[in-house]
Amino acid sequence: MQLMIIKLMLALFGGLIYAGASQAETLEQAWQSAVANNHQLKSTQADTEATEQQLSAARGQRWPELNVSTGYSQYNEAPAAKATFGGQTAQFNTAQSGSVKAQAIASLPLFTSGRISHNILAAEAAVKAAEHHESSTELTLKMRVADAYIAVLRSSGAIAVANDHVASLAAHHKDVANLFDQGMVAKNDVLAAKVQQANAEQIALQARNRLDNANASYNQLLDRNLTDAVQLSVQLPLAPEGNMAQLSAEALGQRPELAVLAQQIAALEEQAKSVSASALPQISVNAGFQYQDNRYQVYEGLWLVNVGLQWKLFDGSTRHNSNALHRLAMALQEQRDDLTSTIGLQVRQAYLDRTVAQQRITVSHLAIAEADENLAVVTDRYRQGLATNTEVLVAEDLRTQSHDNYNNASYDAVLAVLQLRRAVGVL
Repeated sequence: MQLMIIKLMLALFGGLIYAGASQAETLEQAWQSAVANNHQLKSTQADTEATEQQLSAARGQRWPELNVSTGYSQYNEAPAAKATFGGQTAQFNTAQSGSVKAQAIASLPLFTSGRISHNILAAEAAVKAAEHHESSTELTLKMRVADAYIAVLRSSGAIAVANDHVASLAAHHKDVANLFDQGMVAKNDVLAAKVQQANAEQIALQARNRLDNANASYNQLLDRNLTDAVQLSVQLPLAPEGNMAQLSAEALGQRPELAVLAQQIAALEEQAKSVSASALPQISVNAGFQYQDNRYQVYEGLWLVNVGLQWKLFDGSTRHNSNALHRLAMALQEQRDDLTSTIGLQVRQAYLDRTVAQQRITVSHLAIAEADENLAVVTDRYRQGLATNTEVLVAEDLRTQSHDNYNNASYDAVLAVLQLRRAVGVL
């Protein structure tokens, strides 16, 4: 019975026993593989790159804009002017019927009432929001991998418990059969022991099926072939230090989801200011060269420069567009306030789950020793004819349940630590 405890301890703290243990994959390696191959994370990385391009575009509004245009026009008649001199009307051409026009104009904004600067600040906030969203997606992915990782180890431990249960019942069936051959017990004891052994074998088959499914889920998260062999070695991060209040405070300062909403709010506020500024004075300078093919014109090519002012004294949409952006920012602020409360709850739940799981480990470990001793006593009494076969089978079920409880408590404690780190934002 002590061998069962040793197996569970090895599964929890030293990894499962494999023929090729040196090739066992750690959780950190699994995270690295998932981060490198996950398609959802690659999508968020592309989103970040897109926002960086939008920031470059916003900054580009401060630079001169050069426009070049050309075209050929053909009229049915040559453009002409009519004038009267000394009572006589005269007509003369001002351009030929067909001509080429071309121009190159450079424009530079001199003053935009903050429209461009606020647009740049909005783009910078959007980039930061995308970066934090990328971090949040990575944390979520790593937690999913951790869940799958622990599920594999838990299923492996469950198989060890189930196989030991089968072996114990097989030994009991052999004892009962020997006692039956000696005429010391009834045949129904043999039948009951055999049925119980068959049930245990069925449980072992189900445990192996759960392990196969856990392996497939793990491989899918790491973008591998679903049938690839899975060999895991537990090297888990330690629980974050601090009490519940300290960890909750750390979470509020570190969780990227809060930073995403904060930057999105900032981006909307800056966009609102940029929209409002578009209705204020906009001053720009334009300079360039214009050419028109016209043999009647003295100078076909002309250089030009001008300074322009645009001011929307009345506009029916700008104010409403700005107010809409402000309202969207207010909506995100409400979401952020709600998320703040949710994060506090997540930290509390994970912290308490870890504490309870550690207590369960202690209780279930003591129960294993007691259940092992109980089975040994009942089995000995049965061989002496002082206990019934049912009592032996019940004792074996209790022993198996205690080992199963210890396996689950152990991995619940590991999972609670990982969930606590995720809640704090340091997974």
